[in-house]
Amino acid sequence: MRQMGTELGLSPTTVASRVARLEKEKVLKGYTGMVDTVTLGYDLTAVTEILVSKGKLLEMEKEIAKLPGVCAVYDVTGEIDGIVVAKFHDREELSKFTKGLLTMPFVERAITHVVLTTVKEDFRLPV
Repeated sequence: MRQMGTELGLSPTTVASRVARLEKEKVLKGYTGMVDTVTLGYDLTAVTEILVSKGKLLEMEKEIAKLPGVCAVYDVTGEIDGIVVAKFHDREELSKFTKGLLTMPFVERAITHVVLTTVKEDFRLPV
């Protein structure tokens, strides 16, 4: 709180009360460290578009969100129903993931794009 206060020009007490308010209002959901996923061995990032049949999109997205390596699942507009962002150690892991998606009930199509270069990956927003 002291360091943030110094950077913001506020007292540590003011910073602490504002942080507590943000936690209470569920603006701050938790605290994490920023890690370099490549250093942890996640050499591949994939973005997968999914098309789901018979109105089962939310159920399928919840199941996909539980899979290892999945970082984000988005319900989107357009010709595709959902987008999944996931990280993998190697091609074999990616292959198992993609083939596993296609065996899930109601997943009609999965189009996987392998990320070649990550230009920016940072979901932090200024508060």
